[in-house]
Amino acid sequence: MTENDFLDNTTIIKYSHSNYEKTDFASVSEIDFLENKTTIKWLNTYGIKFHQAYKQVIIQNKLDDFLIKLLSDEDHPNKVILLDDLLFVTTRVLITTSNKLDSEQMVFIVSPTFLWSIQEKPGDYFNWIRERLEGNKGIVRKKKADYLLFLLLESIIDNYQDTYEENAELSADKLNSTHIKPTPEFTSLVEKRKQELFNFKKATMSLKDTIVKLEKMEIDGFDVKYFSELKEQTNNLISNIDFELQELESKINLIFSIQGHRLNEVMKTLTILSVVFIPLTFLAGIYGMNFENIPELKYEYSYFILLGVMVLITIISIWYFKRKKWF
Repeated sequence: MTENDFLDNTTIIKYSHSNYEKTDFASVSEIDFLENKTTIKWLNTYGIKFHQAYKQVIIQNKLDDFLIKLLSDEDHPNKVILLDDLLFVTTRVLITTSNKLDSEQMVFIVSPTFLWSIQEKPGDYFNWIRERLEGNKGIVRKKKADYLLFLLLESIIDNYQDTYEENAELSADKLNSTHIKPTPEFTSLVEKRKQELFNFKKATMSLKDTIVKLEKMEIDGFDVKYFSELKEQTNNLISNIDFELQELESKINLIFSIQGHRLNEVMKTLTILSVVFIPLTFLAGIYGMNFENIPELKYEYSYFILLGVMVLITIISIWYFKRKKWF
């Protein structure tokens, strides 16, 4: 990864209550977090492999050199680490722009006066925040970088919520209770939806874990009061996911019940037929034996009498089964 690749994938937005500036860079040395402490800087980088450029930015801005080690690891579990006057926050988030849910590593290095967001893959959910900054909408330009971090995390949660609700509507149409059928295709749809929900729940709980850790941080000039609302949003989303998972589990159980009922009906029908034909087979077996002295065989109407007895046995058996409400 060259320096030019890093610069092509990096932008900075500088803002205050009265000013806004979006800048591209000609060299890494132009990235300065220390200038003009009254201006908030939001540096955004797409790509997590620019290790040499990261090292240069950290050294020239006199940031905690432990960041060099942290950023050299491209796959972090959830972490919220308090360093010298800044926080290192990393989490894995879902990418919901395609039908197949993917994930990416996202890193935030934040202090009261700057925020550096590093995303594994190009594209994000943050354009509405950029528009608010540029148009000076809301209170974002009156706040510090802690509020910007709150908005970025809120944007991720909102995207989860919107995607979940959209998929839930599609799922409700396909998996409507009136359409439940004990077929491999229907069962496959249920299992696919359950896997999607597990992925959503895992990602949401991961984000919640990060938010809970952020709530406990104490750093001068960094207000953690915003994050309690985010925790509530993640709790609501997890509750909705759990409720749908319970519904899907009920549908799977209903499918098994339907299959069991059908199997019982088939077995009952076969059993009744067997019970009806067992005495008939018995009579046919007796009179089909090759003994010379079977008196009934000499009688003129033996064949018709035997048929009559068989019919009578059949009628009595069916009457008895109906009386017992076995079918």
